[in-house]
Amino acid sequence: MIDLHYFPTPNGWKVSIALEELGLPYRIVSCNIARGEQFEPAFLAISPNNRMPAIVDHEPSDGGEPISVFESGAILHYLAEKTGRLLPEDPRRRVQAIEWMYWQMANQGPMCGQAGHFRNYAPEKIPYAIERYTREARRLYGVLDQRLADRPYIAFEFSMADILCWPWVHMRDHHGQTLDDRPHLRRWYEELLARPAFVRGLEAGRELASDMAGGLDEEAKRNLFGTK
Repeated sequence: MIDLHYFPTPNGWKVSIALEELGLPYRIVSCNIARGEQFEPAFLAISPNNRMPAIVDHEPSDGGEPISVFESGAILHYLAEKTGRLLPEDPRRRVQAIEWMYWQMANQGPMCGQAGHFRNYAPEKIPYAIERYTREARRLYGVLDQRLADRPYIAFEFSMADILCWPWVHMRDHHGQTLDDRPHLRRWYEELLARPAFVRGLEAGRELASDMAGGLDEEAKRNLFGTK
């Protein structure tokens, strides 16, 4: 059994989708980032950067003590190694999948996250910041669209690279982006959306965000964007 410390966001969806694709048994443990649960000592013990998701694998491959993993890219890499799945066996395709996993963690996630923040949540509308990050998000969408022009998936075969990148494309409206002029990205996005594991992963823990349906209150803003 794997404990998934989770809140339904793009980074959380990466792990719930991966677990569903792998068919691994898991239990959702609430990490309500709007209510500050990411700052609790028990969570910091497994995720010292006070960010979710994180997992605790109670049945690691070596049969030893539980293993905890934080950072969504590291979690998906760990799960791929644990199961021997969702990273290509061919060494050239495997390294490509790993390259794009790092690309997602270093580029797509941070830049699109900043675009979403300055477009939707910043208390002051800063035109330079909005334009800077929206433009960079647009560039990254183009990079991914071009990558998919001559292959069905990012590393030719379906892999953890696809699972890492897809949730952020799912939130494209948040970043001020569209797939209207990204035909290869749209095809890829829609094909993955039709996979049952993606549907289940998106639905996982949806009730945890019910108190944010009307927007972010002041407590949520402090916990998400401030310091504690």
